[in-house]
Amino acid sequence: MADKAMDVYLNDHLAGAMMGSDLAEQLEEENAGTALGELMSSLAPQIEQDRQTLIDLMERLGTSKNPVKQATTWLAEKASRAKFSGLTSGEPELGTFMALETLTLGVAGKVSLWKALKEVEGRYEVLRATNLDELLQSARTQHDALERERIAASARALTGETAD
Repeated sequence: MADKAMDVYLNDHLAGAMMGSDLAEQLEEENAGTALGELMSSLAPQIEQDRQTLIDLMERLGTSKNPVKQATTWLAEKASRAKFSGLTSGEPELGTFMALETLTLGVAGKVSLWKALKEVEGRYEVLRATNLDELLQSARTQHDALERERIAASARALTGETAD
């Protein structure tokens, strides 16, 4: 069984993964038929698979899901839909940019998660049996793709111009 610090850490990342997976699906739906929609149709399932991998890892470590964090995250994700759709600002491009920025930051957090778990894998048999290098590389690739889209979206949202 993982110790208390590991339980809290993994539950925090699970909450972020839940929000990230929902946000990736939202971006995919709202941008269907565009280059961003195509990218998200590739990334959204990967992000969901990473969330499932984290759930599996937590189960194998004996870490229970924190229902309060799960419920709070669910509510936050639902509330964020208005902001990320552009309803609160009247600027859909700004909503897309903010959604991409949030998702990019979340995937950067996932990179940090896999790095941190690599640091302590010697202490946990379950971590040694997990391909953390593959998970880390996948998260870095996801982050790079999202960062390119985030930069392009920033130009459209903040200036009305396209990125070079």
